[in-house]
Amino acid sequence: MHNRPRSFSRPERALRTVVLAALVAFAGGMGFAQPAVVPVGTLFDYTGALAEFGPAHQNAAEMAAAQLNAAATEVFGGPIIRLIHEDSATSAASGVDRARKLVDADGVPAIVGSLASGVTINVAESVTVPAQVLQISPASTSPLLSVLDDDGYLFRTTSSDALQGVVAAQLAIGEIIDDYAFTRAATIYENSPYGQGLSNAFAAAFEARGGTVTAQVAHPTEPQPTYASQLEQVFAGGPEVVLAIGYPGQATVYLAEARDLFGFTNFQYVDGTQSELIIDVMGDDVEGRYGTSPGSDPEWPGFQQYVADFEALYGERPPLPFMDSAYDAVVVIGLAIAKAYVDGTAVTGTSLRDNVRVVSNPPGQVVGVNDFVTAFSLLEAGEDIAYSGAASDVGFDDVGDVITAVEIWRYVGGTIVSEMTRTADVIPAE
Repeated sequence: MHNRPRSFSRPERALRTVVLAALVAFAGGMGFAQPAVVPVGTLFDYTGALAEFGPAHQNAAEMAAAQLNAAATEVFGGPIIRLIHEDSATSAASGVDRARKLVDADGVPAIVGSLASGVTINVAESVTVPAQVLQISPASTSPLLSVLDDDGYLFRTTSSDALQGVVAAQLAIGEIIDDYAFTRAATIYENSPYGQGLSNAFAAAFEARGGTVTAQVAHPTEPQPTYASQLEQVFAGGPEVVLAIGYPGQATVYLAEARDLFGFTNFQYVDGTQSELIIDVMGDDVEGRYGTSPGSDPEWPGFQQYVADFEALYGERPPLPFMDSAYDAVVVIGLAIAKAYVDGTAVTGTSLRDNVRVVSNPPGQVVGVNDFVTAFSLLEAGEDIAYSGAASDVGFDDVGDVITAVEIWRYVGGTIVSEMTRTADVIPAE
Protein backbone atom coordinates (compact mmCIF):
# COMPACT_ATOMS: atom_id res chain seq x y z
CA MET A 1 0.00 0.00 0.00
CA HIS A 2 0.92 3.65 -0.35
CA ASN A 3 0.49 6.06 2.53
CA ARG A 4 -2.23 8.61 1.88
CA PRO A 5 -5.00 10.44 3.75
CA ARG A 6 -8.15 8.52 4.56
CA SER A 7 -10.69 8.01 1.76
CA PHE A 8 -13.70 10.31 1.76
CA SER A 9 -17.23 9.09 1.25
CA ARG A 10 -18.98 10.40 -1.82
CA PRO A 11 -21.02 13.05 0.10
CA GLU A 12 -17.86 14.15 1.90
CA ARG A 13 -15.99 14.26 -1.38
CA ALA A 14 -18.69 16.35 -3.01
CA LEU A 15 -18.61 18.79 -0.09
CA ARG A 16 -14.81 18.90 -0.24
CA THR A 17 -14.98 19.75 -3.95
CA VAL A 18 -17.35 22.65 -3.33
CA VAL A 19 -15.21 23.97 -0.48
CA LEU A 20 -12.01 23.68 -2.49
CA ALA A 21 -13.61 25.43 -5.45
CA ALA A 22 -14.67 28.29 -3.18
CA LEU A 23 -11.18 28.51 -1.70
CA VAL A 24 -9.61 28.62 -5.15
CA ALA A 25 -11.97 31.37 -6.23
CA PHE A 26 -11.28 33.31 -3.03
CA ALA A 27 -7.52 32.90 -3.41
CA GLY A 28 -7.56 34.11 -6.97
CA GLY A 29 -6.91 30.73 -8.56
CA MET A 30 -3.58 30.09 -6.83
CA GLY A 31 -3.73 26.36 -7.54
CA PHE A 32 -5.05 24.90 -4.29
CA ALA A 33 -7.04 22.33 -6.27
CA GLN A 34 -5.98 20.51 -9.38
CA PRO A 35 -8.19 20.80 -12.48
CA ALA A 36 -11.04 18.35 -12.82
CA VAL A 37 -9.97 17.41 -16.34
CA VAL A 38 -6.37 16.96 -17.50
CA PRO A 39 -5.53 17.72 -21.16
CA VAL A 40 -3.55 14.95 -22.84
CA GLY A 41 -2.16 15.28 -26.34
CA THR A 42 -2.03 12.76 -29.15
CA LEU A 43 0.28 12.74 -32.15
CA PHE A 44 -1.30 10.50 -34.74
CA ASP A 45 -1.02 10.71 -38.53
CA TYR A 46 -3.82 12.12 -40.67
CA THR A 47 -1.59 13.12 -43.58
CA GLY A 48 1.68 11.74 -44.91
CA ALA A 49 2.70 8.13 -45.42
CA LEU A 50 0.68 6.87 -42.42
CA ALA A 51 -2.47 8.91 -43.09
CA GLU A 52 -4.61 5.77 -43.11
CA PHE A 53 -3.78 5.08 -39.47
CA GLY A 54 -4.70 8.37 -37.76
CA PRO A 55 -8.51 8.18 -37.66
CA ALA A 56 -8.46 4.55 -36.50
CA HIS A 57 -6.02 5.28 -33.69
CA GLN A 58 -8.06 8.30 -32.67
CA ASN A 59 -11.13 6.09 -32.35
CA ALA A 60 -9.30 3.66 -30.07
CA ALA A 61 -7.91 6.51 -27.98
CA GLU A 62 -11.29 8.21 -27.63
CA MET A 63 -12.89 4.95 -26.55
CA ALA A 64 -10.31 4.64 -23.78
CA ALA A 65 -10.86 8.23 -22.67
CA ALA A 66 -14.64 7.79 -22.63
CA GLN A 67 -14.39 4.64 -20.52
CA LEU A 68 -11.97 6.31 -18.10
CA ASN A 69 -14.22 9.36 -17.75
CA ALA A 70 -17.35 7.29 -17.18
CA ALA A 71 -15.61 5.41 -14.37
CA ALA A 72 -14.08 8.57 -12.92
CA THR A 73 -17.47 10.25 -12.87
CA GLU A 74 -18.87 7.32 -10.92
CA VAL A 75 -16.01 7.08 -8.43
CA PHE A 76 -14.57 10.60 -8.23
CA GLY A 77 -17.58 12.67 -9.26
CA GLY A 78 -16.28 13.91 -12.60
CA PRO A 79 -14.14 13.20 -15.68
CA ILE A 80 -10.35 13.29 -15.51
CA ILE A 81 -9.00 13.36 -19.08
CA ARG A 82 -9.53 15.28 -22.31
CA LEU A 83 -7.70 14.35 -25.50
CA ILE A 84 -6.30 16.98 -27.86
CA HIS A 85 -5.46 15.47 -31.26
CA GLU A 86 -2.70 16.77 -33.51
CA ASP A 87 -1.39 15.55 -36.87
CA SER A 88 2.28 14.56 -36.84
CA ALA A 89 1.98 13.96 -40.62
CA THR A 90 4.55 11.12 -40.57
CA SER A 91 7.16 13.88 -40.47
CA ALA A 92 9.71 14.66 -37.78
CA ALA A 93 9.43 18.41 -38.40
CA SER A 94 5.64 18.35 -38.21
CA GLY A 95 5.67 16.10 -35.16
CA VAL A 96 8.03 18.38 -33.28
CA ASP A 97 5.99 21.46 -34.24
CA ARG A 98 2.71 19.91 -33.09
CA ALA A 99 4.29 18.57 -29.90
CA ARG A 100 5.53 22.05 -29.04
CA LYS A 101 2.01 23.37 -29.58
CA LEU A 102 0.60 20.70 -27.25
CA VAL A 103 3.15 21.43 -24.54
CA ASP A 104 3.45 25.21 -24.80
CA ALA A 105 -0.09 26.24 -25.79
CA ASP A 106 -2.26 23.43 -24.43
CA GLY A 107 -0.17 22.67 -21.36
CA VAL A 108 -0.38 18.90 -21.66
CA PRO A 109 1.64 16.85 -19.14
CA ALA A 110 1.53 13.77 -21.40
CA ILE A 111 1.45 12.88 -25.10
CA VAL A 112 0.41 9.64 -26.79
CA GLY A 113 2.49 9.20 -29.93
CA SER A 114 3.83 9.39 -32.39
CA LEU A 115 3.38 6.35 -34.63
CA ALA A 116 6.56 6.47 -36.76
CA SER A 117 9.70 5.76 -34.75
CA GLY A 118 11.67 8.58 -36.37
CA VAL A 119 8.99 11.08 -35.41
CA THR A 120 8.73 9.74 -31.86
CA ILE A 121 12.48 9.96 -31.31
CA ASN A 122 12.68 13.54 -32.63
CA VAL A 123 9.72 14.61 -30.49
CA ALA A 124 11.30 13.05 -27.41
CA GLU A 125 14.70 14.62 -27.97
CA SER A 126 13.41 18.06 -28.97
CA VAL A 127 10.26 18.50 -26.90
CA THR A 128 9.02 16.03 -24.31
CA VAL A 129 12.25 15.09 -22.54
CA PRO A 130 13.51 18.70 -22.20
CA ALA A 131 10.02 19.80 -21.09
CA GLN A 132 9.68 16.84 -18.68
CA VAL A 133 6.49 15.65 -20.35
CA LEU A 134 5.50 11.99 -20.34
CA GLN A 135 5.42 10.43 -23.82
CA ILE A 136 4.00 6.99 -24.63
CA SER A 137 4.17 5.71 -28.22
CA PRO A 138 1.69 3.01 -29.21
CA ALA A 139 3.39 2.07 -32.48
CA SER A 140 7.08 3.04 -32.59
CA THR A 141 8.97 -0.23 -32.76
CA SER A 142 12.56 0.81 -33.47
CA PRO A 143 15.12 -0.74 -31.10
CA LEU A 144 16.63 2.76 -30.80
CA LEU A 145 13.84 3.80 -28.44
CA SER A 146 15.18 1.34 -25.88
CA VAL A 147 18.57 3.07 -25.68
CA LEU A 148 17.48 6.70 -25.99
CA ASP A 149 18.68 9.00 -23.21
CA ASP A 150 15.16 10.04 -22.20
CA ASP A 151 15.42 10.50 -18.42
CA GLY A 152 12.58 8.01 -18.06
CA TYR A 153 9.96 10.12 -19.87
CA LEU A 154 9.57 7.89 -22.95
CA PHE A 155 7.56 4.64 -22.87
CA ARG A 156 5.87 2.48 -25.48
CA THR A 157 2.97 0.05 -25.33
CA THR A 158 4.19 -2.08 -28.24
CA SER A 159 7.25 -4.27 -28.46
CA SER A 160 10.60 -3.59 -30.10
CA ASP A 161 11.24 -4.79 -33.65
CA ALA A 162 13.95 -6.99 -32.24
CA LEU A 163 11.07 -9.47 -31.82
CA GLN A 164 9.27 -8.87 -35.11
CA GLY A 165 12.52 -9.18 -37.08
CA VAL A 166 13.10 -12.65 -35.69
CA VAL A 167 9.57 -13.83 -36.45
CA ALA A 168 9.72 -12.36 -39.97
CA ALA A 169 12.95 -14.28 -40.55
CA GLN A 170 11.49 -17.49 -39.14
CA LEU A 171 8.53 -17.08 -41.48
CA ALA A 172 10.65 -16.37 -44.57
CA ILE A 173 13.14 -19.19 -43.97
CA GLY A 174 10.38 -21.77 -43.56
CA GLU A 175 10.24 -22.44 -39.83
CA ILE A 176 6.57 -21.56 -39.39
CA ILE A 177 4.38 -22.15 -42.48
CA ASP A 178 4.49 -25.37 -44.48
CA ASP A 179 5.35 -24.85 -48.17
CA TYR A 180 6.48 -21.28 -47.49
CA ALA A 181 10.29 -21.14 -47.44
CA PHE A 182 13.04 -19.15 -49.14
CA THR A 183 16.82 -19.12 -49.01
CA ARG A 184 17.48 -15.75 -50.66
CA ALA A 185 15.83 -12.58 -49.42
CA ALA A 186 16.19 -8.82 -49.76
CA THR A 187 14.64 -5.84 -47.99
CA ILE A 188 13.43 -2.46 -49.18
CA TYR A 189 12.99 -0.15 -46.21
CA GLU A 190 12.20 3.39 -45.25
CA ASN A 191 15.40 5.20 -44.32
CA SER A 192 14.37 5.86 -40.73
CA PRO A 193 15.01 4.31 -37.30
CA TYR A 194 11.98 2.10 -37.86
CA GLY A 195 12.93 0.87 -41.32
CA GLN A 196 16.62 0.43 -40.66
CA GLY A 197 16.07 -1.27 -37.30
CA LEU A 198 13.58 -3.81 -38.65
CA SER A 199 15.62 -4.48 -41.79
CA ASN A 200 18.74 -5.15 -39.74
CA ALA A 201 16.88 -7.35 -37.25
CA PHE A 202 15.38 -9.41 -40.07
CA ALA A 203 18.69 -9.73 -41.95
CA ALA A 204 20.61 -10.88 -38.88
CA ALA A 205 17.99 -13.49 -37.95
CA PHE A 206 17.57 -14.70 -41.56
CA GLU A 207 21.30 -15.18 -42.05
CA ALA A 208 21.66 -16.83 -38.64
CA ARG A 209 19.23 -19.47 -39.97
CA GLY A 210 21.31 -20.15 -43.06
CA GLY A 211 19.63 -17.76 -45.48
CA THR A 212 21.31 -15.22 -47.75
CA VAL A 213 20.33 -11.56 -47.70
CA THR A 214 21.08 -10.29 -51.19
CA ALA A 215 20.44 -6.59 -50.49
CA GLN A 216 19.09 -4.13 -47.96
CA VAL A 217 17.98 -1.04 -49.88
CA ALA A 218 16.84 2.19 -48.25
CA HIS A 219 14.38 4.64 -49.76
CA PRO A 220 13.54 8.24 -48.69
CA THR A 221 11.07 8.82 -45.88
CA GLU A 222 9.03 11.24 -47.99
CA PRO A 223 6.83 9.50 -50.60
CA GLN A 224 8.44 9.56 -54.05
CA PRO A 225 6.89 9.48 -57.55
CA THR A 226 9.11 6.53 -58.48
CA TYR A 227 11.34 3.97 -56.77
CA ALA A 228 12.77 2.42 -59.93
CA SER A 229 16.42 2.98 -58.97
CA GLN A 230 15.93 1.42 -55.53
CA LEU A 231 14.09 -1.54 -57.06
CA GLU A 232 16.94 -2.16 -59.48
CA GLN A 233 19.23 -2.57 -56.48
CA VAL A 234 16.72 -4.80 -54.71
CA PHE A 235 16.43 -7.24 -57.62
CA ALA A 236 20.07 -7.21 -58.74
CA GLY A 237 20.97 -10.15 -56.51
CA GLY A 238 18.03 -12.31 -57.49
CA PRO A 239 16.04 -12.53 -54.21
CA GLU A 240 13.21 -15.03 -53.98
CA VAL A 241 11.27 -12.88 -51.52
CA VAL A 242 11.50 -9.19 -50.58
CA LEU A 243 10.51 -7.76 -47.20
CA ALA A 244 8.59 -4.50 -47.72
CA ILE A 245 9.34 -2.26 -44.71
CA GLY A 246 7.75 1.16 -44.81
CA TYR A 247 4.35 2.77 -44.93
CA PRO A 248 1.41 2.67 -47.37
CA GLY A 249 2.20 6.10 -48.82
CA GLN A 250 5.49 4.72 -50.13
CA ALA A 251 4.75 1.02 -50.59
CA THR A 252 1.72 1.49 -52.82
CA VAL A 253 4.03 3.13 -55.36
CA TYR A 254 6.99 0.75 -55.30
CA LEU A 255 4.88 -2.40 -55.11
CA ALA A 256 3.06 -1.43 -58.30
CA GLU A 257 6.37 -0.53 -59.96
CA ALA A 258 7.92 -3.84 -58.92
CA ARG A 259 5.03 -5.63 -60.59
CA ASP A 260 4.78 -3.47 -63.70
CA LEU A 261 8.48 -2.84 -64.38
CA PHE A 262 10.13 -5.96 -62.99
CA GLY A 263 7.37 -8.59 -62.99
CA PHE A 264 7.87 -9.25 -59.25
CA THR A 265 5.11 -9.56 -56.65
CA ASN A 266 6.53 -11.97 -54.05
CA PHE A 267 6.77 -9.53 -51.16
CA GLN A 268 6.51 -10.32 -47.47
CA TYR A 269 4.94 -7.57 -45.39
CA VAL A 270 5.28 -6.02 -41.94
CA ASP A 271 3.23 -3.83 -39.62
CA GLY A 272 3.78 -0.63 -41.60
CA THR A 273 2.63 -2.29 -44.83
CA GLN A 274 -0.40 -4.00 -43.28
CA SER A 275 -2.89 -1.86 -45.15
CA GLU A 276 -6.10 -2.02 -47.12
CA LEU A 277 -4.66 0.67 -49.40
CA ILE A 278 -2.17 -1.92 -50.64
CA ILE A 279 -5.07 -4.22 -51.49
CA ASP A 280 -6.69 -1.38 -53.45
CA VAL A 281 -3.53 -0.89 -55.52
CA MET A 282 -2.30 -4.46 -55.93
CA GLY A 283 -5.58 -6.37 -56.13
CA ASP A 284 -5.06 -10.08 -56.87
CA ASP A 285 -1.28 -9.60 -56.98
CA VAL A 286 -1.21 -9.34 -53.19
CA GLU A 287 -3.50 -12.34 -52.66
CA GLY A 288 -2.05 -14.91 -50.27
CA ARG A 289 0.99 -12.86 -49.25
CA TYR A 290 2.10 -13.07 -45.64
CA GLY A 291 3.10 -10.41 -43.15
CA THR A 292 4.01 -9.89 -39.51
CA SER A 293 3.18 -7.24 -36.94
CA PRO A 294 3.39 -6.74 -33.20
CA GLY A 295 -0.05 -7.65 -31.98
CA SER A 296 -2.22 -9.30 -29.42
CA ASP A 297 -2.94 -12.91 -28.72
CA PRO A 298 -6.57 -13.38 -29.89
CA GLU A 299 -7.13 -15.55 -26.81
CA TRP A 300 -5.92 -12.75 -24.51
CA PRO A 301 -8.92 -11.69 -22.36
CA GLY A 302 -7.98 -8.03 -22.52
CA PHE A 303 -7.85 -8.09 -26.30
CA GLN A 304 -11.21 -9.84 -26.50
CA GLN A 305 -12.81 -7.25 -24.22
CA TYR A 306 -11.26 -4.41 -26.20
CA VAL A 307 -12.54 -5.83 -29.49
CA ALA A 308 -16.04 -6.34 -28.07
CA ASP A 309 -16.14 -2.79 -26.73
CA PHE A 310 -14.87 -1.37 -30.02
CA GLU A 311 -17.45 -3.29 -32.04
CA ALA A 312 -20.23 -2.13 -29.73
CA LEU A 313 -19.13 1.50 -30.05
CA TYR A 314 -18.13 1.74 -33.72
CA GLY A 315 -19.91 -1.17 -35.38
CA GLU A 316 -16.76 -2.86 -36.71
CA ARG A 317 -13.73 -4.77 -35.51
CA PRO A 318 -10.57 -2.69 -35.03
CA PRO A 319 -9.24 -2.56 -38.61
CA LEU A 320 -5.53 -1.71 -38.21
CA PRO A 321 -2.51 -2.70 -36.11
CA PHE A 322 -1.47 -0.81 -32.98
CA MET A 323 -4.97 0.41 -32.18
CA ASP A 324 -4.99 -1.83 -29.10
CA SER A 325 -1.69 -0.38 -27.92
CA ALA A 326 -3.02 3.16 -28.54
CA TYR A 327 -5.93 2.26 -26.28
CA ASP A 328 -3.49 0.99 -23.64
CA ALA A 329 -1.37 4.14 -23.80
CA VAL A 330 -4.36 6.37 -23.03
CA VAL A 331 -5.50 4.06 -20.23
CA VAL A 332 -2.08 4.02 -18.57
CA ILE A 333 -1.99 7.82 -18.59
CA GLY A 334 -5.53 7.98 -17.21
CA LEU A 335 -4.67 5.61 -14.38
CA ALA A 336 -1.54 7.63 -13.61
CA ILE A 337 -3.68 10.79 -13.47
CA ALA A 338 -6.07 9.08 -11.06
CA LYS A 339 -3.17 7.97 -8.88
CA ALA A 340 -1.95 11.58 -8.63
CA TYR A 341 -5.49 12.72 -7.82
CA VAL A 342 -6.02 10.33 -4.92
CA ASP A 343 -2.53 11.06 -3.58
CA GLY A 344 -3.23 14.78 -3.64
CA THR A 345 -0.21 15.50 -5.85
CA ALA A 346 -0.05 17.81 -8.85
CA VAL A 347 -0.52 16.26 -12.27
CA THR A 348 2.76 16.96 -14.06
CA GLY A 349 4.83 15.07 -16.57
CA THR A 350 7.12 13.99 -13.78
CA SER A 351 4.37 12.75 -11.46
CA LEU A 352 2.79 10.85 -14.34
CA ARG A 353 6.15 9.35 -15.32
CA ASP A 354 6.63 8.20 -11.75
CA ASN A 355 3.10 6.75 -11.57
CA VAL A 356 3.18 4.76 -14.84
CA ARG A 357 4.83 1.67 -13.37
CA VAL A 358 2.91 2.04 -10.10
CA VAL A 359 -0.41 1.52 -11.91
CA SER A 360 0.85 -0.99 -14.47
CA ASN A 361 3.44 -3.28 -12.92
CA PRO A 362 3.15 -5.85 -10.14
CA PRO A 363 2.57 -5.94 -7.26
CA GLY A 364 -1.04 -4.90 -7.14
CA GLN A 365 -4.49 -6.18 -7.89
CA VAL A 366 -4.86 -6.85 -11.60
CA VAL A 367 -7.43 -4.66 -13.34
CA GLY A 368 -8.33 -5.22 -16.97
CA VAL A 369 -9.77 -3.47 -19.97
CA ASN A 370 -12.78 -1.30 -19.09
CA ASP A 371 -12.53 -2.34 -15.44
CA PHE A 372 -11.85 1.21 -14.40
CA VAL A 373 -14.47 1.59 -11.67
CA THR A 374 -12.61 -1.17 -9.86
CA ALA A 375 -9.25 0.46 -10.62
CA PHE A 376 -10.29 3.88 -9.34
CA SER A 377 -12.00 2.45 -6.27
CA LEU A 378 -8.85 0.53 -5.36
CA LEU A 379 -6.69 3.60 -5.84
CA GLU A 380 -9.08 5.67 -3.73
CA ALA A 381 -8.77 3.06 -0.98
CA GLY A 382 -4.99 3.28 -1.10
CA GLU A 383 -4.51 -0.09 -2.79
CA ASP A 384 -2.00 -0.93 -5.52
CA ILE A 385 -3.18 -1.89 -9.01
CA ALA A 386 -1.55 -3.53 -12.04
CA TYR A 387 -3.22 -2.80 -15.38
CA SER A 388 -3.52 -5.71 -17.81
CA GLY A 389 -4.26 -4.23 -21.19
CA ALA A 390 -5.61 -4.90 -24.65
CA ALA A 391 -2.24 -5.55 -26.30
CA SER A 392 -0.29 -7.03 -23.38
CA ASP A 393 -0.07 -7.11 -19.63
CA VAL A 394 1.62 -3.69 -19.90
CA GLY A 395 4.45 -4.47 -17.51
CA PHE A 396 7.06 -1.82 -18.36
CA ASP A 397 10.70 -2.80 -18.04
CA ASP A 398 13.55 -0.50 -16.96
CA VAL A 399 13.68 1.27 -20.34
CA GLY A 400 9.91 1.68 -20.71
CA ASP A 401 9.32 -1.25 -23.07
CA VAL A 402 6.66 -3.95 -22.98
CA ILE A 403 6.58 -7.35 -24.67
CA THR A 404 3.68 -8.18 -26.95
CA ALA A 405 2.94 -11.12 -29.18
CA VAL A 406 3.81 -11.03 -32.90
CA GLU A 407 0.97 -11.79 -35.31
CA ILE A 408 1.37 -13.56 -38.64
CA TRP A 409 -1.30 -12.33 -41.03
CA ARG A 410 -2.19 -12.71 -44.70
CA TYR A 411 -3.90 -10.86 -47.53
CA VAL A 412 -6.85 -13.09 -48.43
CA GLY A 413 -9.96 -12.32 -50.48
CA GLY A 414 -9.50 -8.58 -50.48
CA THR A 415 -9.01 -8.30 -46.74
CA ILE A 416 -6.42 -8.87 -44.00
CA VAL A 417 -6.72 -12.17 -42.14
CA SER A 418 -4.90 -13.19 -38.97
CA GLU A 419 -3.25 -16.58 -39.44
CA MET A 420 -1.62 -17.18 -36.06
CA THR A 421 0.06 -15.48 -33.13
CA ARG A 422 3.56 -16.10 -31.85
CA THR A 423 3.56 -15.36 -28.14
CA ALA A 424 6.69 -14.03 -26.49
CA ASP A 425 7.53 -17.35 -24.86
CA VAL A 426 8.01 -19.08 -28.25
CA ILE A 427 10.00 -16.33 -29.98
CA PRO A 428 13.77 -16.94 -29.81
CA ALA A 429 16.05 -14.13 -28.73
CA GLU A 430 17.69 -13.92 -32.17
